Amino acid sequence: ADGRGIAAPNEPRAPAQRSGKTSADPLFDRPVFLVSPPRSGSTLLFETLARAANVYTIGHESHALIEGVPGLAASARNFDSNRLDADDATGGIAGTLRERFYAELRDRAGRAPDYGAVRMLEKTPKNSLRVPFLARVFPEARFVYLYRDPRQTLASMLEAWESGRFRTYPDLPGWQGIPWSLLLTPGWRALAGKPLHEIVAAQWETATRLLLDDLQGLPEQQRCVARYDALLADPQGEITRLCAVLGLQWDQPLDGALPPSRHTVSAPHPDKWRSRAGEIEVMLPSIEGTLERAERFAEAVAA
Repeated sequence: ADGRGIAAPNEPRAPAQRSGKTSADPLFDRPVFLVSPPRSGSTLLFETLARAANVYTIGHESHALIEGVPGLAASARNFDSNRLDADDATGGIAGTLRERFYAELRDRAGRAPDYGAVRMLEKTPKNSLRVPFLARVFPEARFVYLYRDPRQTLASMLEAWESGRFRTYPDLPGWQGIPWSLLLTPGWRALAGKPLHEIVAAQWETATRLLLDDLQGLPEQQRCVARYDALLADPQGEITRLCAVLGLQWDQPLDGALPPSRHTVSAPHPDKWRSRAGEIEVMLPSIEGTLERAERFAEAVAA
């Protein structure tokens, strides 16, 4: 294998097409996009689901793949944000992006597709701002909203900014202070000069609000929810449930706790956020509406 999964190179290849029905999309059969604000645990979920028998991934996040298409990078859009909507998915851009994804796909044994429409799995936090765009490019797309306790997510986002490992726009025009990290949200210019905890709160709130708006605009069959707490508490149960919902072929036991993901900064713990409780709790009133909305959405869609 090449780091995309754990499987023997000589294992039988899973059928590329869905049993009994050919995908209307000739290349992408119900591609699965994991979407969430940054630092919600999406890498852990991605690395686990990538071990399914019939899944293909590009093996990493798609920043360069998407933003390498002319016109899609933030620098080509006046650095307004990473937001892309359906109008950005012109025929030429959509076709180019589909070709770029398909060319990089590999299954868990490192093999490229050789026939039929394949089940692609993708996760990039910036895509929480791109659901309408992706739904236009990939008509059969399924979106999995990963919900994590916002206090935990905010703590992890603060840690990510401070670590220096997630600097997406180190020379962002007009930005002063700590280099910009993680996704570039609409309205970021109004955050210049704010304390880091206010920047992070606004970043989480904007990403989450737009993501929920976009998901609620999709047909119900195109969206579902995964919960980070359930993934940690019962990995086998949560992955089995998700694979059943998504039509993925799961054939491996998950014994014990899941290993830390590749992007872990420090050892995870449900109460780790409490070490930063002062910074986090002062943020909560300003984002209360979106906090409550995210929890309601996660409960309703998972029901």
